[in-house]
Amino acid sequence: MTLRLATLMTGLMLHTGLAGCAGLSSLAEATAPTDLYTLSPKSTFSASLPKLQSQIVVNQPTATALVDTNQIAVQPTSLQVQYLPDARWIDRAPLIVQALLIESFENTGKVPAVGSSAIGLRADYLVVTDIREFQAFVPEQSEGSALHIDVRLNIKLVDAFSDRIIASRSFEEIVVSASDEAADVASAFDEALGDTMRDAIEWSIREIAKSAADQDRQI
Repeated sequence: MTLRLATLMTGLMLHTGLAGCAGLSSLAEATAPTDLYTLSPKSTFSASLPKLQSQIVVNQPTATALVDTNQIAVQPTSLQVQYLPDARWIDRAPLIVQALLIESFENTGKVPAVGSSAIGLRADYLVVTDIREFQAFVPEQSEGSALHIDVRLNIKLVDAFSDRIIASRSFEEIVVSASDEAADVASAFDEALGDTMRDAIEWSIREIAKSAADQDRQI
């Protein structure tokens, strides 16, 4: 177990044992600086992607409470959850992923219109995402200080007119962080999410193109 993670766990035990000092603890947390981290959209895609005529709406992803937060989750063991101290995402993870998926779809240059349901876009297809994994974890029998970052997205493509799922698939990337420092962890998250989004978006565009072509043949 790394020194940083050991400090996290020790701090949690001390906080439990000193419940009577909650006021002082809250004051210390309020004055402690917090580093904010963001993630980036994907901008490079396969040149062989088909060009769509369909409009796409990307729904806000669903996620468990472990992920549906602006805190950066770390699992020292498979049954334990911690969060990096003094570091936060700029927004809740599902909102970040939704915004980056929309921008990444736009960056392909293959989609005529893409947005969220909030803007009232008439959708031909819905991209429904469930964030299955979005946390750092300590590999079993790990002796170094590096963390592994796990990002897994389940994508369902829904025909908005028939309300029918046309395709479903999960995409996952695991990236080793250079260290357990927050900046390195955020950088590894950015790489893992970027690779996952690229694969998911390329697959989505190809599946939507096939579905649209099938519908045209039936007309």
